[in-house]
Amino acid sequence: MSEEMKQMAELIAVNTILCTKEVLTTDEAAKYLGVSKSYLYKLTMQQKIPHYKPLGKMCYFNRVELEQWLQSNRIATEDEISQKAQNYCMKKGARR
Repeated sequence: MSEEMKQMAELIAVNTILCTKEVLTTDEAAKYLGVSKSYLYKLTMQQKIPHYKPLGKMCYFNRVELEQWLQSNRIATEDEISQKAQNYCMKKGARR
């Protein structure tokens, strides 16, 4: 098996583990989120990302909670904002 094939197989294995494993280590969570470990540590120190410290030292992350965290603070599209503004104006006009 060529070196390229081995690397590809390893990458597939890592991605499969990250997508199926429920609890992730710091290394795995950083890879999953696409951020550096130092940035992930910064987020945990500032208590901005959900994490667990069962023994008081090592951090663990719930994959589902990370996905929910990633999807928080959604930014609306221009079309959505325009639609909300139009709905709001129509409601105000109906009340007069």
